[in-house]
Amino acid sequence: MIAVRDPALYAIIILSLRVSGIALLFSTLIGIPLGAALGLSRFVGRRVIIAMLYTGMGFPPVVVGLFVYLMLSRSGPLGQLESTLVPRLFTPAAMVVAQCIISFPLVAGFTMAAVMGVDPQLRRQVRALGATRWQTTLAVLMEARVGVIVSVIAGFGSIISEVGAVMLVGGNIEGRTRVLTTAIVLETRKGNFDLAMALGVILLALSFLTNVAMLYLQGRTFEE
Repeated sequence: MIAVRDPALYAIIILSLRVSGIALLFSTLIGIPLGAALGLSRFVGRRVIIAMLYTGMGFPPVVVGLFVYLMLSRSGPLGQLESTLVPRLFTPAAMVVAQCIISFPLVAGFTMAAVMGVDPQLRRQVRALGATRWQTTLAVLMEARVGVIVSVIAGFGSIISEVGAVMLVGGNIEGRTRVLTTAIVLETRKGNFDLAMALGVILLALSFLTNVAMLYLQGRTFEE
């Protein structure tokens, strides 16, 4: 089915990559600046934010899905708002929200760890040369770029293989919200093991490539 480019199979793959890609983009845009700020700054409430971040890194995805479901349902606080900015349940947008919440703590937490691992002497040298606070942050991020990239890869790995949250908020609707993981569950229950196996092979390949990229970057860190 993979070789003959089955349309149903490739539609599921494209939707999976689109949903996870958009969620990862938002997680990266929010998580990297927050992680850098936590790693470089000291302020009141920092320990509380870090504790919440660590809690989020180990949060069960199905609970995240339940939270998003309750928030976006018609009886929920956001479900009553009539706005184009508020996603609806059983749409790809709702799945993006759930996956963003899952991957964001990983991106921010690993970015913070990478920034904190940079030699503090670098910051002092850059500041001594007249760099602004923004320029200093960019210099530190460049030094910790391998760790930051690993944080993004880890965030992608956490959501591409997630099933509970996207099934709750997406509904696993054929042609609309069916992604790799939810399709595997459904096709297995229906007895369509050929399609389920094809989807499983693709999901394993994506997970394998994600882990290989992470190990490669970590190896480069040790070599440097």
